[in-house]
Amino acid sequence: MILKRILQFNLKNGHCLRRRAHNYATIYESNDSKNVGKKAKVQGWVKALRKMKDNIFLDLNDGTSSQPLQVVLKKGMKPENLSYGCSMTVEGEITVAPNGRAELQVDKIDIIGKCDLEGYPFLPRKQYSEDYIRRYLHLRPRTKAFSSTMRLRDLATNAIRDHFRDRGFINIHTPILTSNDCEGAGEVFIIQPNSQELVQAMKTEGVDVESTYFNSKAFLTVSGQLHLEACARALSKVYNFSPAFRAENTKSRLHLSEFYMIEAEMAFIASLKDLATEAELLVKSVTFSLIEKGSSDLQVLEAPEPTWLNKDFGYITYTEALDILDKNSDRLTFPIKPGEGLAKEHELFLVHHLGDVPVFVTEWPVNSKPFYMKECEDDKSKVQAMDLLAPTVGELIGGSVREDNYSKLKSKIPPGLNLDWYLELRKFGNVPTAGFGMGFERYLQLISGVPNIKDVIPFPRWPHNCSL
Repeated sequence: MILKRILQFNLKNGHCLRRRAHNYATIYESNDSKNVGKKAKVQGWVKALRKMKDNIFLDLNDGTSSQPLQVVLKKGMKPENLSYGCSMTVEGEITVAPNGRAELQVDKIDIIGKCDLEGYPFLPRKQYSEDYIRRYLHLRPRTKAFSSTMRLRDLATNAIRDHFRDRGFINIHTPILTSNDCEGAGEVFIIQPNSQELVQAMKTEGVDVESTYFNSKAFLTVSGQLHLEACARALSKVYNFSPAFRAENTKSRLHLSEFYMIEAEMAFIASLKDLATEAELLVKSVTFSLIEKGSSDLQVLEAPEPTWLNKDFGYITYTEALDILDKNSDRLTFPIKPGEGLAKEHELFLVHHLGDVPVFVTEWPVNSKPFYMKECEDDKSKVQAMDLLAPTVGELIGGSVREDNYSKLKSKIPPGLNLDWYLELRKFGNVPTAGFGMGFERYLQLISGVPNIKDVIPFPRWPHNCSL
């Protein structure tokens, strides 16, 4: 009972305990008008510096808010290494500035780390292109727009986990290293030891170098779906939120070699419509949360208003999508190829044509989708698959009802894929399952309006680029 009371106390008063431990207020807290008249000690980096007749005005930020705290310093108190970009600690009283915002009147100032502007790539009051900023990934978080993007990424991460918890899903940590090529497309990165000494020590006769460590080839995962299917057959509703890796030779604004995927898998579900409803709920729930908690950062990024948020998502078949595209072929650059996937231009056209509202395209040709998708009952040439197409990014979510028939699945597994364990799931207490995956970075592009996917992830990797 005593331990229980201590735990309850710590949970209730955790914030106060942390404040007492370091005795500093955050910039976010200091900007609260409730603190006017109080003494405060804050830390951060100088984001702007303005010298007036008697005072020096500093914009100080510690990354907790898009809005810096204005700090007023008497000229006589100016320390030697004060400059744009330096880090500091200041103490003083929080007052109200003429514009109605909080500001701190400095009593004491200490420079923690100076900033040598001669070698600093981001000078004050200068605008830089995203390509230029991307050259300095280690310093990029200090730019205003990118720090806002990272705060939104954090909010979205928590909103996704809260949504799934509220919906009764259990989080599964699916493996990063795997013997499976889930999509069967060969777009995988192979894993092997870098140490030749280790390779020689572990080498087995008849086993190639790539199989030395695990006795079989191992890859960086392209998806945790197959592992989630195993867990769904015991836990009913599961999800992961993990990195995924695709070895594609593309540098487009919508592709990365390493990215994050949110994947959900549900047992006892065989309806594509029910699956689409679950995916729609996820997108809307997380977006509502970002608007509520991240409005200031969305304003910094000049994010587009999600006018689709209070509307039902569209729902059309692949055949209906082709019909729309065919009737508007004169407005398209790339020809439509029935039986194949849609080009990005086709995806964005469909979204715009249907009112700039995200739209599910369902019932895809068998040959355009992976082996694990279940055939449509009324048309064996198609599978019960869905792609959610969204403004700006095109395909955002992909999902399907999974093939639950042992014999049919066995006949569809591509040669060379050792998936006996996956087949075995269909032998012991089998149930229908369905699931989907959403690219996290593409979702962030959709909500923030950031045009290039490389600018919504802290350290992007793409062909010929893996710095840091």
